[in-house]
Amino acid sequence: MKLPILALSLAATLLAAAPASADDLKKVAASIDGYRYEFPCKDPMPENPKAGADGISARTTNDPATNDKFTDVKKFGGEAGKRYKVTIRVRGVVEPMMYKDGKQDGDYFTIGGEPNNATYNIYQLTVSAPASHFFFNRQDKVGHKIFTIDYTRTIEIEGGATLTFHGNGQNGRMITNYDKLVVPDVPPAPQPFNGQFIQLNVIDVVEAK
Repeated sequence: MKLPILALSLAATLLAAAPASADDLKKVAASIDGYRYEFPCKDPMPENPKAGADGISARTTNDPATNDKFTDVKKFGGEAGKRYKVTIRVRGVVEPMMYKDGKQDGDYFTIGGEPNNATYNIYQLTVSAPASHFFFNRQDKVGHKIFTIDYTRTIEIEGGATLTFHGNGQNGRMITNYDKLVVPDVPPAPQPFNGQFIQLNVIDVVEAK
C-alpha cells in the first residue's frame, strides 16, 4: 500500500519543481497585456481632415495637476526575487516626441532619459525593479505629423515590481489622426481612432537566468 502513496508523492514533487508553462508565465505579465494609452480628440473627426491639423485633447482640464495627462499604477506578477524577460508588442497611432540622455533602441523605443520638448505627447512606462523607464514614440524631431507604430521589445521586470504607465499631452493639444490611420487588428479597427493611442500586448515571458 505504501508504494502508490510514495509514487504519488514523488509525482507531486516533480510537478511542483517543473518549470512554469509558457501560458502560466504570460499570466505573470497580465497587468501589461492589453494596456492602452489613449489621447482622444475632443471634437469629432471631420470627413476631410486637414493634413497636419492639430486639435484639443479630450483629456484637457482646468486643473494643472491633471491637465492632459494620466497615470496608471499596476503590479507585475511573478515571484519576488525572480526576474522575467517580457517581450511586448507596441502598436498605435502617435505623434513624434524627442527624448534626451537615454539609449535609442530602434526607430521609436528609448531606454531611460527624459523628454526633450515641452509640447508633444509623451508615452512612458516606468518599472520599479530593476529601476528603469521607457518611451515609445521617439523621433529625431517633432512636427505636425502622425504615424503608426508596430514593433516588439524585450524588457526585464522583477516579480512583484510596480509598473507606472504615464501619458502626458503637455499642452492640451495633439496632432489629430488626419490621415485616418488604422492599426490592423487593434480596436477600433477597421475604423480609425479619433486621436492617438498605444496598445501594449505581451508576446512572451521567460525567466531571466
